[in-house]
Amino acid sequence: MNPSSQELTPSDQQIKDLLRGAHTIAVVGLSSSRLRASYGVAQYMQSAGYRIIPVNPNEQQVLGEKAYARLEDVPEKIDVVDVFRRSEFVPAVVDSAISIGARAIWMQEGVADEAAAQRARAAGLFVVMDTCILKEHRRLLR
Repeated sequence: MNPSSQELTPSDQQIKDLLRGAHTIAVVGLSSSRLRASYGVAQYMQSAGYRIIPVNPNEQQVLGEKAYARLEDVPEKIDVVDVFRRSEFVPAVVDSAISIGARAIWMQEGVADEAAAQRARAAGLFVVMDTCILKEHRRLLR
């Protein structure tokens, strides 16, 4: 029997624990355009003390940080992989997050892929789907 998605939704305490324990957030799809949601969210998280690593093959640098084409190119440990890509790109991002040993995969609002989420959970990753990391941080830790 499959657990309901309600049972798979992390509790406020679990999200709080993740955000308190995380230091490095790789933002997949982070744009240097200030008009994009990814920029505003990453800028907020950076101002809250997180190390932001842009992952976007079309960027050189965002928010003063060197951008990488792929998660596998990032030379440091990543706690949270924050996904600002359309849902059809999630399976590949999850595979990369698993391969680099990330602690968590966070799919922003409007981004979800249950099969990929199940793969991530099976590999031991903490999974948040269809939720804004900025809104959760503000709600739970500010």
